[in-house]
Amino acid sequence: MNNKVRIVLVNTSHPGNIGGAARAMKNMGLDRLYLVSPKIFPSEEAISRASGATDLLEKAVVVETLEEAIADCQLVVGTSARERHIPWPLVDPRQAADLVYKEGLETALVFGREDRGLTNEELQRCHYHVHIPSIESFSSLNLAAAVQVLSYELRMKSLLAIGDTTVQSKWDVPAASVEQVDYMLEHLEKVMLLTEFLDPNTPRQVMTRFRRLFQRAQLDQHEVGMLRGVLTSIEKLK
Repeated sequence: MNNKVRIVLVNTSHPGNIGGAARAMKNMGLDRLYLVSPKIFPSEEAISRASGATDLLEKAVVVETLEEAIADCQLVVGTSARERHIPWPLVDPRQAADLVYKEGLETALVFGREDRGLTNEELQRCHYHVHIPSIESFSSLNLAAAVQVLSYELRMKSLLAIGDTTVQSKWDVPAASVEQVDYMLEHLEKVMLLTEFLDPNTPRQVMTRFRRLFQRAQLDQHEVGMLRGVLTSIEKLK
């Protein structure tokens, strides 16, 4: 199961945190590290902090955007430290691990910048938000420590699942990837503009809510194809 999970670090400022995150991952049996536009990488400090997990650094995938890091994923969980204007499905680390094992999908666990976390736009790319319930008087958590918490919960879940091979995806066809849903949403927006359902001069919160709706539904590839077929039929009528 762990071979379907990637850890995605977005715009990390301190290379030591990349090394610390790699060490935390290897401790718990994870080895797929994605780095989105890191400030400094590669780095001797990252190697030093990795302390034996340099193999994860050597094969880390470095990309420019979060979209590239999660394009082929079917489940995306982003870390969030605060409430958002538009409520989003929120879980704790243990519930997040349950989701990963229940769904059995290609999964990204996304961690934001050390100083300000993930942006609202980045969090909207996630199916779920995960919040580590630290105490309010000292809630700031080191990036590598946050990776350790979620990796630990995945490890505990995997230990419970040893000998049980019944964990399967609920889909009868493969789940849709982030990229496939993105294209469908672009198609939907185009048709809504065509039919004048969507006013381009008003705030685009409508599309944010549609994204949340479809991510909550966790569409499969056939369902995305059906929806795009409906949209195409509407285009032909105009």
